[in-house]
Amino acid sequence: MALDDLYREVIMDHYKRPRNRGMLKCAEVVVEGANPLCGDDVTLWLEIDDETVTKVRFAGHGCSISQASASIMTEAIEGRSLEEIDEIVQALRGMMLEGEQPNEELLGDGIALEGVRQFPVRIKCAVLGWNTLSLGLRQFAESGGKPVEAHHRE
Repeated sequence: MALDDLYREVIMDHYKRPRNRGMLKCAEVVVEGANPLCGDDVTLWLEIDDETVTKVRFAGHGCSISQASASIMTEAIEGRSLEEIDEIVQALRGMMLEGEQPNEELLGDGIALEGVRQFPVRIKCAVLGWNTLSLGLRQFAESGGKPVEAHHRE
């Protein structure tokens, strides 16, 4: 099996069987992201305790890439410190937007998104959830750790 085929399988698995789908009632961060040009949207709920994302859930609809990417992201960040999450997000953005070598240790299944770079118009689909996460965490930090609700448009 070619590597591209394996990556496509990973993306389709996350799309068909998303991880951490649902919502959290007591989230410190609730952030919605949308790409109105293509109709993708994602909402993230994060429970944060002692600078660590203890639980994360997402909901949304859109193309297989946007929804699989959100699922992959939730697995990559749950249980991680805010500092680690920033590293993961920067690694993903570097891979997707700058063509940097992917860091499989940081990205986990997120490495499968590298193939999306072959289709520049779809890159926004892959980074929607990650950009939404970044906005939510940035506003959470700016609030001094108080609960926040935010909205993001690509």
